[in-house]
Amino acid sequence: MARFEPTGMCLSACFENAVPSRDLHHISKSGNTDMDSNALKAFLTIVDQGSFSEAAEILHLTQPAISKRLAALENQLGTSLIDRSHRQIRLTDAGSRLLPHARRILDEIHNARVALSPDSGQVEGELQIIASHHIGLHHLPNWLRRFKREYPQVSINLQFMESDAAYEQMRKRNAELAFVTLSDSMEPSFHVFAQWLDQMVFVAGAEHPLASLENPRLTDLADHPALLPDTSTATYRVVSRLFLEANLHLNPQMPTNYLETIKMMTSVGLGWSVLPLRMIDDSLTVLDVGKPVSRVLGGIGLSGRQLSNAAKALLTIVQEEESA
Repeated sequence: MARFEPTGMCLSACFENAVPSRDLHHISKSGNTDMDSNALKAFLTIVDQGSFSEAAEILHLTQPAISKRLAALENQLGTSLIDRSHRQIRLTDAGSRLLPHARRILDEIHNARVALSPDSGQVEGELQIIASHHIGLHHLPNWLRRFKREYPQVSINLQFMESDAAYEQMRKRNAELAFVTLSDSMEPSFHVFAQWLDQMVFVAGAEHPLASLENPRLTDLADHPALLPDTSTATYRVVSRLFLEANLHLNPQMPTNYLETIKMMTSVGLGWSVLPLRMIDDSLTVLDVGKPVSRVLGGIGLSGRQLSNAAKALLTIVQEEESA
């Protein structure tokens, strides 16, 4: 099949449609908006990596070659996009204005390639996904076991990271899907394709003083250290809100976002915690404080960016497995 390569004319039209006229006035002094996707890709990669050399490595180019692509783009637009007077990569005003539109243009090129692909329904190729550590340990194995059995022609590129980092990588288009803890206020640039409730419970180690209480309450927990993820996480915000509403002091110690580490520290009696129900075993005692706690996990993609057949197939499996 012939590969779809956008021409300068195509990109010029995309650019002028994607960029409001007020931004065109600031970005392009020359009136020439002909450009190619490689130049835009070079610009975005330099910005995302914060380095010419790292961007060159990712794009399999020499550093002079990637510098030449950026210079060509700047020449076409008649303005500087990156301030080279500092050791760190800094966008000029024009570069900052161009950035979101450059991403949108490359998204449209991606969508055009998907639209022009033969509609054979075949599930093959490469699938880049991100998963939080918890989802990677407790949900992903079942999905991938079934996915590899049903779609052996797909090569999976998998990265593990915290949810906040996953959102940032998705903004940079470094993955097609991310499976994360969903944010309370989802950015419009993200689309939720699958979601499910993750029930959580208050717990303590079997030998912790709280474990012997017949009817523990939040007031009892307030007297002991709490082992929780950091303050930016959904779990911390939920627990913090409960204590705030009860006018109680929360005493978080040794914050870590690795739930397996929190489970270990809780099991040996260093404090109480709140953990997903599916993580509970004999090393922990559930504390029924009468306050249900949960968070929402899910699979996200980028709004306005078409999914591959492989991504759609994986999402179908996720929805079926998590609703079972």
